[in-house]
Amino acid sequence: MRNGIRLFCLALLLAAGSAHAQEAPGGVLARIRQDGTVRIAYRVDAPPFSYLDKADTPVGFMIDLCHAVVDNIARQLGRPSLKITYVPVGAADRFTAIAQGKADLLCESTTETLSRREMVDFSLPTFVDGAGIMIRPGGPGNLQQLAGKKLGVLSGTTTEQELRASLKQAGITADIVTVKTQAEGMALLGSGKIAAYFADRAALAYFIATGQAPSQALLAENFLSIEPFALALPRGDEDFRLAVDRALSEIYRSGEISAIFTQAFGSQAQPGPALKALYLITGLPE
Repeated sequence: MRNGIRLFCLALLLAAGSAHAQEAPGGVLARIRQDGTVRIAYRVDAPPFSYLDKADTPVGFMIDLCHAVVDNIARQLGRPSLKITYVPVGAADRFTAIAQGKADLLCESTTETLSRREMVDFSLPTFVDGAGIMIRPGGPGNLQQLAGKKLGVLSGTTTEQELRASLKQAGITADIVTVKTQAEGMALLGSGKIAAYFADRAALAYFIATGQAPSQALLAENFLSIEPFALALPRGDEDFRLAVDRALSEIYRSGEISAIFTQAFGSQAQPGPALKALYLITGLPE
């Protein structure tokens, strides 16, 4: 029964995909055909989805997924390959980079929301995550225990919106401290200046696994929200969105997504039931 409910909810998610709009004249595909380049916007501080490695090269699950999408689009266009150029963005300007034509794809931990669809379009879903809570031993483990505490969260994210909304709905008063980078949030938690730090649960688990979290940091069991990720792209460019969705569908149907997941999260990590169902449902047939 639970699996059936998960599948039903994911089906509703897919049915609520980005709104159709008129195709922009020329569009991204026309430009790609001409110059053979795809511009990928990414964040440097959103591991394990998008970040810089020790060689300052963009890596992560969404970066790897976008590489596979670009390779597939090259085949769709009958080209041997396409060049990728990277456009670094922050949480505050990532959507304007797409809306203003500075980049073609936003490849990071982007939650699709209705308000964001006023500014950009979105691909088929790429991941399902939720906002989690990182604490130190003895720290608050649920919403009720957050009352009167200082709480850290990355500014300009859906996690910040969900945190504020959840506290308001529960009638809880707390001091929300916004940060510009995840590293800043980790430092505040480690120094005791905040009692808890909120971010995507996968990111928090990554920080703990890689030793980037404060010593003895814990991941609370509670999910603050459930968030569907997708690739943001220019609004109204139906040809490009179809090419991206066709690429994602083939990546999911072929099982290539499993190798991408393993490369980003490690051989010991396994996608959960909801994520497996997402890729099963989202791999649209031709």
